[in-house]
Amino acid sequence: MKCDILTLFPKVIQAILSESILKRAVEAGLLEVKVYNIRDFTEDRHHVVDDYSYGGGAGMVLKPEPIFRAIDSLENNREERHIILLSPQGMPFKQKMAERLSLESKRLVFICGHYEGIDERVRSIVNEEISLGDYVLTGGELAAMVVIEASARLIPGVLGDEKSAIDDSFSGGIFDYPHYTRPSEFRGMKVPEVLLSGNHEEIRIWRRREALRRTLDGRPDLIEKANLSDEDKRLLEEIVNDKEE
Repeated sequence: MKCDILTLFPKVIQAILSESILKRAVEAGLLEVKVYNIRDFTEDRHHVVDDYSYGGGAGMVLKPEPIFRAIDSLENNREERHIILLSPQGMPFKQKMAERLSLESKRLVFICGHYEGIDERVRSIVNEEISLGDYVLTGGELAAMVVIEASARLIPGVLGDEKSAIDDSFSGGIFDYPHYTRPSEFRGMKVPEVLLSGNHEEIRIWRRREALRRTLDGRPDLIEKANLSDEDKRLLEEIVNDKEE
C-alpha cells in the first residue's frame, strides 16, 4: 500500500507513523508513506498557504496553487494515483471502504485540509472525498491517519495474526465479541465459564451470540443491514426472548 500525504503539519503524520502497527508495516515494506509539506510548494518568501474568502466570511481558506503544485510534483502520473480529500462533506468512512482501499493498486494521495476550508477548485482533481463522521476537526491529518491505519491493518502480514483483522468489529457487519485475558477473576468479576471450558464449539456460539447482543444493544441498525445466517437469526431470537423475560 503506497500513500502520499499533503499536509501543513508533517510532524503530526510522522509522529503517528513512528509508533506501533504502522511503524512495523513501514519497516516490513508493506506500507510506504511519503509526506509533503504544502508550504514547500508556495512561491512567496513567507510561504503563505491561505487567504481570505471571496464574498467575505469568517476564517481563512487554503489557496489552490500550492496544492496543485504539490500534486504536479508527485512522481506518479494522474492515471497511477487515487486522490482523496479529507473533509466533513465527504462520504462517511466505513470498514468496507478500508477493505477497498487496502486493495487499491493505485497510489493513494491524501489532501489534508485546514482552516475554514479549501479552495473549491481543488475538488476538480479529487477522486474521492472522505469524512470520519458528522463533526469537524481542525485539520485532516488525524483523519488521513485513521483511514491509512484502518486500511493498512487489513494487508496480509501487517498484523501478527491475520485472523485478528477478520474478527474485528464491522468486518462481518456487526460488533466484535467481548475479549478476556488473565486473571480469570479480577475485583469480583469473573471470566465467563464457557471460555475456560475448552469446548471450541460452545465458545464459538457464545462469542457469536455476544457479538450479536452487543450490536443489538449499541447499533441495532447494523443488525438490519447484516447478512445474517440461520444460526444468527436463532441466536437473535434467544437474545430478544431473554430481554423480554
